[in-house]
Amino acid sequence: MKHKLELIYFKMRALAEAPRLLLEYTELEYDDIMSWDYYGKEWAQIKSKVPFRQLPMLVVDGKHEICQSIAILNFIEKIAGIDISDPIQNAKANAVMQSAQELFMPLNPTINFAVGDSFKKKREDMMPFLNTRFEDLERALTENDEKFYVDDKPHACDFAVYHHLDLSKLLDTELIKKFSRLEKFIEDIESIETVNSYLNSRPKLIDISIEPKFVIDGVAHPTGVKKT
Repeated sequence: MKHKLELIYFKMRALAEAPRLLLEYTELEYDDIMSWDYYGKEWAQIKSKVPFRQLPMLVVDGKHEICQSIAILNFIEKIAGIDISDPIQNAKANAVMQSAQELFMPLNPTINFAVGDSFKKKREDMMPFLNTRFEDLERALTENDEKFYVDDKPHACDFAVYHHLDLSKLLDTELIKKFSRLEKFIEDIESIETVNSYLNSRPKLIDISIEPKFVIDGVAHPTGVKKT
């Protein structure tokens, strides 16, 4: 069954990115919509009416609202027919996905919003955690002895990990170089034709640590939840 899919989010590269990557990989059609365009109002006006008061949200067939990025990823995986049937492998994949999700704070907000000394302080403070978590993610990938975290084809957990590894390069280009297996993982994800096409065309995130902006259709907009 083909569903109408609408992914609602803001001007930032954060929790909607892994779902976008998975949608592109599975070649499911979807509309990528800013919250103010979807609701016709600014976020502050409608936040209290949104399930769990946060985005991203995947609207299915114009009526079903799926919030929380992990739930969205699991749903996409299911309707794309690439969900993991083996309960043990599925649990292990979910563990990887949740471990990647724990990288969200403070990595995503720092990249998208922090500037000046605040950016430098946040970068310094999070480095021990990033190093430890990257070690964990590299070990899980190495011990599995597969191309990706489950088998030779990517699943939702792989895109959750990829997003945070990719974002970390905007924080410190040298960090990922300590982890050769994760570097190879990034290369393998980026070699997928549909994913590579998306990565080359998605809005660019520029002026990080100075005045972060999201470049949409050639126009640079300040990152955030307000229409510009």
